[in-house]
Amino acid sequence: MPDTSELRRYLNRSPDWELYKRTDHDYYRKINPDGTYRRVKVSFGNKEISYRLWQHILKHELGITQEEFNA
Repeated sequence: MPDTSELRRYLNRSPDWELYKRTDHDYYRKINPDGTYRRVKVSFGNKEISYRLWQHILKHELGITQEEFNA
């Protein structure tokens, strides 16, 4: 399973995602062409993300597959 630093690296490298708030977590958002948006909250540090949470992040927050994340 990836850790939070890998998720943050993916979000920072993607031109579609922007860091819009920093508090006790980093908050990213992606505005879709239809005006809707997706949001992701990332903890600081290098904590491993559990399988169940990772599946939720991929499907509901990022809206991508594991293969797209790895590309």
